[in-house]
Amino acid sequence: RNLRIPRAEAQGFIDRYFERFPGIRTYMNDTKAFAKEHGFVQTLFGRKIHTPEISAKGPRAGFAQRAAINAPIQGTAADVIRRAMIRMPHAIKDLPATMLLQVHDELLFEVEKGAEDDLIAAARKVMENAADPVVKLDVKLDVDAGVGASWAEAH
Repeated sequence: RNLRIPRAEAQGFIDRYFERFPGIRTYMNDTKAFAKEHGFVQTLFGRKIHTPEISAKGPRAGFAQRAAINAPIQGTAADVIRRAMIRMPHAIKDLPATMLLQVHDELLFEVEKGAEDDLIAAARKVMENAADPVVKLDVKLDVDAGVGASWAEAH
């Protein structure tokens, strides 16, 4: 509807997507099956997210299945940022900087002028390696950084 294209054309996009990336369909099906059998899914760190509605009927079923598919991915991302936050005070202890806030996969700091580059280097190192040594990721975590007088300006 948002694309203002016929339903059949939209379905064609979806079908081609799953043809090109068959592992995604496999992941989705395996995750739903696991959730139905066990009543939970897990992050890569082993944290359980319970899925009590996974066997529901009607509209609730679709929501519960989408949540079960998303939870291991979003939950793992939350685990990674949490691990980075725990390590950050030690990493920046000698810098004139303070970690203020976490928003999704971002950390916001207050830092004295002139120390921005040192803070970015320290934060980048912690964040890029936050999964180690518990989980060895197949894909490198890239960390972007911005500087500004406000959060919006730093973006």
